[in-house]
Amino acid sequence: MGGWGLVVPRRDITRAPGERMLRWPHPALAAHVASYVAHDLPDAGAYSWQITPLSVLTWVIDLDAPVRGAGIPDTPVLGLRDRPLRVEQAGASRGIIVTLTPLGSYALFGIPLRELTNSVVAASELLTAGPLIERLAEAADWPERFRLLDDYLAAKLARGPVLAAPVRHAWDRLSAGPVRVDALADEIGWSRQHLNARFREQIGLNPRTAGRIARLNRVLRLLDRASSLSWAEVAHLGGYSDQAHLVREFRALTGCSPTEVGKPAGLFVHPIGGRLRT
Repeated sequence: MGGWGLVVPRRDITRAPGERMLRWPHPALAAHVASYVAHDLPDAGAYSWQITPLSVLTWVIDLDAPVRGAGIPDTPVLGLRDRPLRVEQAGASRGIIVTLTPLGSYALFGIPLRELTNSVVAASELLTAGPLIERLAEAADWPERFRLLDDYLAAKLARGPVLAAPVRHAWDRLSAGPVRVDALADEIGWSRQHLNARFREQIGLNPRTAGRIARLNRVLRLLDRASSLSWAEVAHLGGYSDQAHLVREFRALTGCSPTEVGKPAGLFVHPIGGRLRT
């Protein structure tokens, strides 16, 4: 399962100065956990994020929580989304964003992931993590916190349920490149209707939507490797019919135009190691 990220427009990134640090989980967790992003943002007044989790479920562990609007709780979990989410917040913010693949989310939370689609819920409704958060708050530095997360998640994930093999195969195929849903159903020996139902239960989105999101993610990774490409070239290489098609999909899934997302500094969870660029 590939790595995925959060899209935040460049215009929003610049409003939140502070420390951000990206780290990969232990290699044994790679299929379940996409990344850890530590952040320590000072109080910069009220501002908003336009956020699109592409193909990760996001667990925001608040060590110092900002004041968020729209009824978003402290230490929230964001399910897979097929639309942008605007988050208004104010005040200092310190914590770690854990991005989980559907494989990891299904094992960690142990519920049908369709129940979290386009939703934001308190992590306390899904798992008992109070002792972990206390230890994270008391830890001396970020590397120690990352190690604590590795240990906690390794223990929890080892006991959790696993995706059905055909569902995981379908996810991997959609992540790798374009594939028609009816052809995918034939490939795994299910009806299209049954594939849609099982995929939504265990992944959270239907296969067609997951394929659209996977294509957008491939474009974002392409931009990271070759940011000098024109948008017309990006559209062609990304499998869109033309630049207008690319723009429509960007707006539908992220709420922004490609130029608002940026090339590539608008990626909050950036597909590289080390510190995040802002």
